[in-house]
Amino acid sequence: MRRNTSWKISGLLLVLLGITSLCHGQNIWSEVTLKRTNVYVGQPVEVSIKVYTSTWFTSGIDPGNIQVNGAYTIYFRPVSRSFQRDGKNYAGVELIYHVFPHVQHDIEFPALEIQAESPPEGDYKGVKHTLTTKPQTIKVKPIPPGMSASGWLVTNSMQVNDRWSGSARQVKVGDVLSRTIARTANNTVSQLIPPIVWDSLPGVSMYPSRGTANNDQSKTSISASRTEIMRYLFEREGEVTIPEMVFTWYNPFQEKLFKRTLPALTIDVQPNPDLGVLATIRDSLQTESVQIVEDEEESKEGILGMSWKTFLLVLIGAGIILYVLSLIIRRLTSRLKARKEAYRHSEAYYFDHFKKEVRNGSSRTILNALYRWLDELHLPEPSIHYFARSFGEPALIKSVEHWESDWKNQQKPPADIHAWEAARKKYLHGQTPGIDENQDWINPRVV
Repeated sequence: MRRNTSWKISGLLLVLLGITSLCHGQNIWSEVTLKRTNVYVGQPVEVSIKVYTSTWFTSGIDPGNIQVNGAYTIYFRPVSRSFQRDGKNYAGVELIYHVFPHVQHDIEFPALEIQAESPPEGDYKGVKHTLTTKPQTIKVKPIPPGMSASGWLVTNSMQVNDRWSGSARQVKVGDVLSRTIARTANNTVSQLIPPIVWDSLPGVSMYPSRGTANNDQSKTSISASRTEIMRYLFEREGEVTIPEMVFTWYNPFQEKLFKRTLPALTIDVQPNPDLGVLATIRDSLQTESVQIVEDEEESKEGILGMSWKTFLLVLIGAGIILYVLSLIIRRLTSRLKARKEAYRHSEAYYFDHFKKEVRNGSSRTILNALYRWLDELHLPEPSIHYFARSFGEPALIKSVEHWESDWKNQQKPPADIHAWEAARKKYLHGQTPGIDENQDWINPRVV
């Protein structure tokens, strides 16, 4: 009995699922694939996040902020995909990431909630979907026996450049030589290039200078560089040998360990009669080195890749800029408001109102707007006839006289806006022709 009930419930669920599928009228799904699942520390894993739909996407695919514990995650590029199945076309988007493990234990690429927007079949309006993927395990192999963990690096190839500033052939006590070693590796990130282990030397004090670490990324590849600088202060005369340096890297494709050796360098340090300068140079280098170490420690505990000091300076600078911008905006807003208010009480405003009534108003509203504008001119006689005879061309004067002779019949007032604009221009420029002061002006007002 229970078995029959279970089958009925299962059948009902299948029917409901089928109805839901028909209502949405589309297929949309996502999947995460790993190009490899068993790697060494630092060996990248290509991760593909694919989303497919039976229609199309109306907005970009958003997998959110992907963070993998124990690994550095680098986003590369999107790739458009499409295929056919059972006579139906499917569109897809593939997002490619590279994951670089930096711990010696297995890590997990997390489950994702991917936001996608796609319309149902037969419609055009996008519908938002949340697609969930399953987590994927990446097995991290330990560093092979006999290899140093502090110098371990996985890369296809690496270049090492060694440069000295100053002449190693002419060194005396108190002199400083600066050594710059730059390494560039393919298919890795700068965080995985191990720092140089500098050997201590008798009679020589060593002070690190500020180095750099950068990633250079394109749509299909990434390379990293790390530059370190060491300054040697020679404190005793005699022969000093700076030992050779060996840099190794493991190529996972060839499954081989490669190395690059920088040869040893022997320096003959000559005496210096002026030993007083030695203490001064030592103190200066020591102070600078301490500051560099403190800055590096701050950057490790900082935010957004900046030290706390730099972040605070940026924050203060941004606050000052925002404050100045707010003052500028407030002042501009006040000026615009004052200008707008002044315009609303100006002759130009009432003339613009008159032009608007000419285009859309009746005879009565045109006449009222015309007289309201004339009031702003402060004429000796605020009448249409006076203004036309004083500033108008003959055509305007004639039309005004014709209208004045028959204004009681509700004839439309003279409204040739171009003629009024030309007369206004003369008024504004103070061009006043002679006026017959004995003329009896008619000044009808409509209220």
